[in-house]
Amino acid sequence: MSARTIKLIEIAERVLVDNDEVASRVQRHLDAAGVLAVNIIAGPGAGKTSLIGRTLAALGERARVGVIEGDISGSVDTARVLAAGATDAVQINTGGNCHLEADMVERALDDLDLAALDLLFIENVGNLVCPTHWRLGEHLKLCLVGASEGDDKPLKYPEIFAASDVVLLNKIDLIELVDFDRERFVDSVRALNRKAPIFAVSCRTGQGIGAWADWLLAQRRDPGQDPLCASR
Repeated sequence: MSARTIKLIEIAERVLVDNDEVASRVQRHLDAAGVLAVNIIAGPGAGKTSLIGRTLAALGERARVGVIEGDISGSVDTARVLAAGATDAVQINTGGNCHLEADMVERALDDLDLAALDLLFIENVGNLVCPTHWRLGEHLKLCLVGASEGDDKPLKYPEIFAASDVVLLNKIDLIELVDFDRERFVDSVRALNRKAPIFAVSCRTGQGIGAWADWLLAQRRDPGQDPLCASR
């Protein structure tokens, strides 16, 4: 039994190592094109696609934005971001896989003209567990939580909050209606991650989106320069 357990661990580690090698190659490709990639990780219904749409509106002509949409099936969100003003978008259907992997993103890049982009949003499959450990070649790992999900998410899913480069609390217009303790949420995040900025936004009303979009735009680097943030 012991040998079998060790073998399974080795296999899992090898899969992640192989994924990280592809992720590094993806990031080099993005760096060469001067494209900043953001991996959006959130549970279902937190507002990932709505955040992309609102951010596109706030950025306006200041940035050309591409989107890679990851879903189990369907292409509804890809149609939404294109309608919202994305320069280009590609759909990845995982067919049941609970997260995107670096090789999926690498293949998706073949369908994007990186020279025509400044930013790339990668909307991961909706959950706060599986995507955490899978690097995709992103520069920023973004954790998005909706106030309606409860203020205990950092306590229940500590790994994603500890690994994130930026945290967004969405649906702040609902805080009083859902009895969300904002101070508890922030304190819980800070206990896990002292550095990641925390933005409070509402994708329904647009509150806070401008500050988030301005911060995001400031993270960009010119082609050939080292990115400001590298995914942990």
